[in-house]
Amino acid sequence: MARETDTGLLKVKAQVLVGRSIAIGPGKADLLAAVARTGSIAAAGRELGFSYRRTRDMIDTLNACWKVPLVVAARGGSHGGGATLTDAGVTLLERYRALDAAIQRAAKSHSAPLMALLGPVDDPAGD
Repeated sequence: MARETDTGLLKVKAQVLVGRSIAIGPGKADLLAAVARTGSIAAAGRELGFSYRRTRDMIDTLNACWKVPLVVAARGGSHGGGATLTDAGVTLLERYRALDAAIQRAAKSHSAPLMALLGPVDDPAGD
């Protein structure tokens, strides 16, 4: 969530970390949804503007961080290829979206008093 006021911006995002890896976050959730929608890892990456390598790395991380794979792919060939979410992938995506929605609601309800404390800052570096 990005909530902007006259003096600042509040950005809140849910990430689940496993060690140094992001097991799920907004980008990976969007990728899972795109795979479900397109039926293809490559098409999902293209839809989101990711390189194939980045897309593949994200899928590999998603599959490695959870107890069971979230995305399964079939190689191309005469019957075509494709990718689908496993039941675990569908469940994880639904639960992540619910968690994120709850976090966004909480942030919205608490942001005004916090943002009211900000003063004008001239910080071209964004730090």
